[in-house]
Amino acid sequence: MQGNIGARCAWKKAFATCLGTGAALALTGCISLGGPTPESLITLTPTAPMGQSAQGSSSAGQAIAVLAPETPAMLDVTRVPVQVSETKIEYLQEAYWVEKPARLFRRLLGETLRRRGDVLVLDNDDVTQLATQYVRGSLLDMTYDAPTSSVVVRFDAMRTNEAGDVVTRRFEARESGVAPEAEFVGPALNRAANTLAGEVADWVLATP
Repeated sequence: MQGNIGARCAWKKAFATCLGTGAALALTGCISLGGPTPESLITLTPTAPMGQSAQGSSSAGQAIAVLAPETPAMLDVTRVPVQVSETKIEYLQEAYWVEKPARLFRRLLGETLRRRGDVLVLDNDDVTQLATQYVRGSLLDMTYDAPTSSVVVRFDAMRTNEAGDVVTRRFEARESGVAPEAEFVGPALNRAANTLAGEVADWVLATP
């Protein structure tokens, strides 16, 4: 399996070669700002049923702000990381996010909360100061795990209420039996991310 993944992933020996040729050559030889446009892009779309508060109204006067999660460097790109082994990360060939995973997950979690709870949900930086509660955290994984043929989404959530009390919890969702191809990994990541967002939303809304 690892050999097949290595053949399918975009993070190749060329990167190591470029690192050894100096910064100028690395920028010109390894980073292509005008490369071919991907045939398709991956995104996250909410699957939670539309609720009564989908328009963002709040009868209770509460407002929850969903802040952009922190991410490790491997997720601070528009590629899908592949965990080849405990010490090796590559990127899945032909798998490109429409934008960075942190922004996609923030909007997904915000929309899931909006659909499930009778609260005003704010997921725009310009209005988060109006919130009475805050949800933040670290998006640790939104990856493909090669040894188990699984997609993994892992999120360390932190909720702060109006009194300043902080509650934390780790969430994880995975789906196994996924072939190492963008056409299968993208939908599987969307399903796993929706499962996790639903769990986080239920936790946030149930936490006093």
